[in-house]
Amino acid sequence: MSAGPADLSPLIAATTRWLTRAYAAPGGPLGAELAAAQTRQAVTVAAWLRYPTDLDAALVLGLGPGGSARLDWLVGADCAAPDEAGDAWRTWVDEVVASWAACLLGDPALAGAAVTGALAAEHAGGLPLEFRRLTAPDDSDRRAAALLRHPDLVAPVAALHRDALLERLGPPAPPAAGDHARAA
Repeated sequence: MSAGPADLSPLIAATTRWLTRAYAAPGGPLGAELAAAQTRQAVTVAAWLRYPTDLDAALVLGLGPGGSARLDWLVGADCAAPDEAGDAWRTWVDEVVASWAACLLGDPALAGAAVTGALAAEHAGGLPLEFRRLTAPDDSDRRAAALLRHPDLVAPVAALHRDALLERLGPPAPPAAGDHARAA
């Protein structure tokens, strides 16, 4: 996606940064990078679902996403005053996108459905995109993002807007005929 009026990259970068700081990765620099990659994928999918058209994206970029103040309070973050230049990125954090991303990181099935929905957004542009670290994490991915993928730890953030995410994704598809036999 090229930079332009509908470029959600400031929102995606800030929300990814907030999540990876709130739920720090164990394992040093490699763990931090693996956790950030997964988080960036979850935030991208969440942002594309939340703002599916270029017009939606342009509106949030013009009005601003709201910032991290409520999220900071919710997780007990000790943050510097919001007017400090070093924390200006926090104004680009989107609470709904952070909540949806937390839901996706904690639930691979939900992540798969969300990726399918996000790929229909204008931002995907019909490109062959994959979100493997989000939907099919390997052992090193899971270790690196252990805190981000722990449903109990992310529950306060995920619960904020889970219902809106489920509404956006619509009702789950009924199981295929062969799935009933496997489930029995």
